[in-house]
Amino acid sequence: MRFPKKLLIVSFLLSATTLLQAQKDTLAQQVKELKSDVQGLKKLKVTGYVQAQFQVADSNGIASYAGGNFQPNVDKRFMIRRGRIKFTYEANPLAKYVLELNGTETGANLIELFGKVTDPWTKSTSLTFGVFNRPYGWEVGYTSGLRETPERARFNQILLPNERDCGAMITFQHPKFDWFRIEGGMFNGTGRTSTDFDYHKDFIGQIDFGKKLRHDSLQWGVGLSYYNGAVRQTTKFVYDHVGMLSAGENGFIVDSSSANVGKFAERTYMGADFQVVYPFPFGITTIRAEYIMGTQSGSASSSTSFSSAPTGDIYIRNFNGAYFYFVQNIWKTKHQIVVKYDWYDPNTEIGGNDLKDPSVTHFTAADVKYTTIGLGYIYYWDKNVKFMVYYDMVTNETSANLNGYHQDIKDNVLTIRAQYRF
Repeated sequence: MRFPKKLLIVSFLLSATTLLQAQKDTLAQQVKELKSDVQGLKKLKVTGYVQAQFQVADSNGIASYAGGNFQPNVDKRFMIRRGRIKFTYEANPLAKYVLELNGTETGANLIELFGKVTDPWTKSTSLTFGVFNRPYGWEVGYTSGLRETPERARFNQILLPNERDCGAMITFQHPKFDWFRIEGGMFNGTGRTSTDFDYHKDFIGQIDFGKKLRHDSLQWGVGLSYYNGAVRQTTKFVYDHVGMLSAGENGFIVDSSSANVGKFAERTYMGADFQVVYPFPFGITTIRAEYIMGTQSGSASSSTSFSSAPTGDIYIRNFNGAYFYFVQNIWKTKHQIVVKYDWYDPNTEIGGNDLKDPSVTHFTAADVKYTTIGLGYIYYWDKNVKFMVYYDMVTNETSANLNGYHQDIKDNVLTIRAQYRF
């Protein structure tokens, strides 16, 4: 049976139209799915940086806060100081998830992992929970990718090591008054690298004021910080202050009551910081300073905050510390010079030649004051790459009566660093 030509043509056109419509629907669905995927990717931001450096120390095997101690018989080293990659996912302006990892030549580890949610009504109150920067001072929370010095001040590395801790924090900052912020939270107190070892939680709070007066003009900021924590005592011996010993010398007074076991020794810090930035005709000038004082519970050999349960006696010391930055851009070029001064006095009740034989006074290297002057030069190759040359001149308190500290230790460090940031 033969079909008329017109019928065949009509049938073909109908089939072709149906096929084209199906293809159009399929393409539309694919475009919709692609658009959805793109929208999802736009919510994810990936940033990071790598810092490769070469260092030269004054002598072999020194203890250092310029990137960690040098190994025995080593006074020169190449190292990857930081290799960061950070993932930030913002489902909406009121919810954020952050994961940051670090990789060096020695391995990889977690830096940050937290969520942050903001109330949808006033958009001024936020809850942050997980592992994140402690809300204390200026330098602790300022990223190492932007900081003009290789490392944070010695007191920050000792009192607030690794910068971050595990906890929860409330932040209040109204969108219309963004020059004012207040935040406070409860934390384990052990830092980001350890789990908690007692039931006491540490409180950290901060109030910040800051203002940019007009476009490309004076900027300023002031902050007040407070830390209230404690560490559980595991022995009955607590060296809680300096006084006159029976031998007629100043030394640690020991409390040896058996009731001390299980009690908590205090960690209390109070601090203030300020920053001023002004664009002079010869280049932008930045001045920063921070001062801290308080009481720290440490061990006989160290005033560093505990990251694990103490196994020995507790030493309670009154301390203070500070840093001062002077950062000068050279006109509108890519060159910048940096001068930084910082000190950390772990025991303000004693010093100099009063630091005597530990077997009598119980004073050790943990009671020695250090000051550091840093001189640096930075060249910004482009928006992603910068080069830094920085020299740390470290001076320790000397004592004719404390072995190893009869003179200044040769522990200056030269750092040459290249950074790529994206």
